[in-house]
Amino acid sequence: MRVDIRVPATSANIGAGFDSLGLAVQMHNRVVLEPWEGVEVLSLDGTAVPAGENNLVYKTVKYLFDICGKPLPGLRIQQENPIPMARGLGSSSACIVAGLMGGNTLMGSPLSQEDIIHMAATMEGHPDNSTPAILGGQVSAAIENGRVFYCRQELRDDLRFAAIIPDFELKTSAARAALPKEISRADGVFNLSRAALMAMSLAAGQYENLRVAAQDRLHQPYRLELIPGARAVMDCALEFGAYCTYISGAGSTLMAVVGTENSSFLQRLRCWMDGQGYGGWRLLLLPPDNGGARLTTEEG
Repeated sequence: MRVDIRVPATSANIGAGFDSLGLAVQMHNRVVLEPWEGVEVLSLDGTAVPAGENNLVYKTVKYLFDICGKPLPGLRIQQENPIPMARGLGSSSACIVAGLMGGNTLMGSPLSQEDIIHMAATMEGHPDNSTPAILGGQVSAAIENGRVFYCRQELRDDLRFAAIIPDFELKTSAARAALPKEISRADGVFNLSRAALMAMSLAAGQYENLRVAAQDRLHQPYRLELIPGARAVMDCALEFGAYCTYISGAGSTLMAVVGTENSSFLQRLRCWMDGQGYGGWRLLLLPPDNGGARLTTEEG
């Protein structure tokens, strides 16, 4: 059997929803799995990926087989990786989701989608990337005793997500190390109110709320210092009509939420960035992805 999985990129936190809010956008990694003698990993698009048993997709499949008590004799993995690594767009989640979904199918599908949702979040440590990667749309989620409790909603087609991708990585470990150990009650209330406002405003289409809803005191003020130029770029995106801006996941990608009627946004921001010395930064205008991860099979 040959299993073909496509997993969307995700943008976690959406401002104030630290480790609890996330959404999916239309940029997809593709993973093709098939039984093999030994372990073979191929990159179909030239992206450098770990080979052999160090590959995250392989480690995920092996983990799944082990906990199900099944032997994994070997595996051939083919990958296309347009989601950039260590940029806050869910590249690790895409690998984990592809490994779980593909491995489950190779075993005859003993696990349900809910099982995979719980397992992916447990492997990631939080559900804000893995759950929207599986389900699509925007997800509000919490994890309790290895189980994910979530609410999913469709993202409206009148929104676009402008991913502003710096030409440098920001490792999640470094981004987490920058965070304070404790927060004040005032900052906790500040974030709780804005996270709830973000989820409800996206659902209701009340986009005038998004600039306030994207404000944060738990992680963005500290992570911005690790992304040179971020403050200026985010301020400029707001001047050019973005509803809001925020750090995508742990960074280094910045996200601007834009209405489809703002047809000049991308060109104006690109011109400004080039003039300010950010010509090496990528700028992609991504539609929402409400479909989530997709899997097809082919009998060999």
